[in-house]
Amino acid sequence: MFFVYMIRNNWNRLYVGTSSNPEKRLSDHNKKQGAYFTKTGVFHIVFKEEYPTLREARQREVQIKKWSRVKKDVLIERHKKGLPTKIEKKED
Repeated sequence: MFFVYMIRNNWNRLYVGTSSNPEKRLSDHNKKQGAYFTKTGVFHIVFKEEYPTLREARQREVQIKKWSRVKKDVLIERHKKGLPTKIEKKED
């Protein structure tokens, strides 16, 4: 399984990533290992979605990265409330 995750630092900045173990990635980010952006502040996971393949997770990561901050915040709020965050493909 793979996950798309968003983490937020204490300055309210967001980072979107993909990992098979987002909790370990969070630990790496907070140890200042990994992406340059995450070398500032302490981060917390605010969003996480699970996918069966890396390809699907990366596609979703790219999609979310293109979104405005407002749309990302709505996604995070839906996640917090336990509401659906994925658009399911309809079977024909």
